[in-house]
Amino acid sequence: MEAGWVAKMGEWKAPLSLRIRPALRREMEALAAREQRTVGNLGEVLIEWSVEKLKTAGSTERLLNRSVPIPRRRRGDYPQ
Repeated sequence: MEAGWVAKMGEWKAPLSLRIRPALRREMEALAAREQRTVGNLGEVLIEWSVEKLKTAGSTERLLNRSVPIPRRRRGDYPQ
């Protein structure tokens, strides 16, 4: 692990709520248990790591090395 992004003891943290697929949540729960972490702690580690990778890459398209589909809105139209 890179020590540059590990939170310092006593550092304030802001809450974050995400909507994920149930299957992904189950996978995260299993991984967290294997790592002897909470799901929240695993999520924090993954978010910190992915933000650093995204900053380095410059865009999600470059990060994933492919075209990223535009999310579809509930009413079915696509943003222009």
